[in-house]
Amino acid sequence: MTEQGRFLVVEGLEGAGKSTAVATVRHWLEAKQLPVVCTREPGGTPLAEQIRTLVKQVHDEQLTAEAELLLMYAARVQLLRNVIEPALATGHWVLADRHDLSSRAYQGGGRQLDRKLIDGIRQAVLGNCKPDLTLYLDIDPAIGLARAQARGELDRIEQEQLVFFQRTRQVYLQIAASEPGIVVIDASKPLMEVQQSIVAALDAFWEQGHATLA
Repeated sequence: MTEQGRFLVVEGLEGAGKSTAVATVRHWLEAKQLPVVCTREPGGTPLAEQIRTLVKQVHDEQLTAEAELLLMYAARVQLLRNVIEPALATGHWVLADRHDLSSRAYQGGGRQLDRKLIDGIRQAVLGNCKPDLTLYLDIDPAIGLARAQARGELDRIEQEQLVFFQRTRQVYLQIAASEPGIVVIDASKPLMEVQQSIVAALDAFWEQGHATLA
């Protein structure tokens, strides 16, 4: 019987260093010779990638907050059913650049949508599925946006005002403080220190899992 895989997620605001963090986690997994599937949200399947384009690009017509929320969950359930759940069932570890916590922070905090609305959609679409470990890269939104701007042209969401990202960060931190399985990483520190914090969180997660099995 194949052992169930584990679901790891990297979260954070623009410019927090998610791509580098994902690479760090992947290296850690590969060093342990664990089979890994990497993906991202929104996206991760051909259809979900098309939804990503709709969400990210600037339109002449305003995309409403509610439509944005529904598009996010449409992409998410495509990814969950077609990639994440099959991979976990075959013993693969899934490493995702963003998952459900992003919608709770960005649409719930940034867009200020009713949390009951989001929770209702979450339950209907995701059920009891949730990550085994989430690494939230925390950074001052002003610093993160400056980093994002230095990379080049900003997408539709990255063009939001600073206060949008301040609200988003606040919800990230509120949820991280109240729910287990979310580790806050100070992404403002030098890269090597951030990577060390990530590896320490992964090592602790690994040891806890083996202690439970024992």
